[in-house]
Amino acid sequence: MIQAPRVLALATLLAGAFAAPALPQAADRAEALGDPARGLALYRRDCAFCHQIGEEAQNAVGPHLNRIFDRGAGALEDFRYSAGLARMGDDGLTWTYETLDAYLANPRALVSGTRMSYRGLRDEQGRHDLIAFLRANSDQPQNIPESAPTALPRQPDLSAEVLALEGDEEYGEYLAAECTTCHQRSGADAGIPAIVGWPPQDFVVAMHAYKQGLRPHPVMQMMAGRLDDEQIAALAAYFATLGE
Repeated sequence: MIQAPRVLALATLLAGAFAAPALPQAADRAEALGDPARGLALYRRDCAFCHQIGEEAQNAVGPHLNRIFDRGAGALEDFRYSAGLARMGDDGLTWTYETLDAYLANPRALVSGTRMSYRGLRDEQGRHDLIAFLRANSDQPQNIPESAPTALPRQPDLSAEVLALEGDEEYGEYLAAECTTCHQRSGADAGIPAIVGWPPQDFVVAMHAYKQGLRPHPVMQMMAGRLDDEQIAALAAYFATLGE
């Protein structure tokens, strides 16, 4: 998309003076769930202000997106990532179809403390289209056998019923004793992310991301795996009150 070797001025970008990276031919889209041409339009609308992609892409406000598939989160040595994203990379987060889909849907639910000022793309087909475009600038699974295939996420999306659960704050306070052995009620962040004041839905999505294996931290996966939907909702309600 953006091919200049330096960060481009916003006016130049919006003028469309630079050619888009080549899109794969129809025969190369056999495994794609989305349309990379529509994904290019979404990239221009939502991503191009911060991220470059294409033959001469460089890091700008955000890291470049070339060869994003199978890249570890926070892996580019010449870009200064947020502490939250670097920490997730240390935990083992890798950009796959599944994790990219979750991050695009709700960045802060997958990566606590991310600096990416993007509220998320709720339209599922839109995410498929955008990921198909990103795949066009990464290793193609049909050409490189060891590359991770383009596939639907294995885990189901959370149901509206789970997201709508009203948590019991008192029950959440009781359950929180185990959480606060590491996470501070004060909201202090000394190497362990703060979780106070989170919007309850973000908290719920994050905990289910651990349960489903999208977030890679093994201890948190174990802790989240012990909790049922009502317990997660209760914790979400309690920790939200601590930020008031």
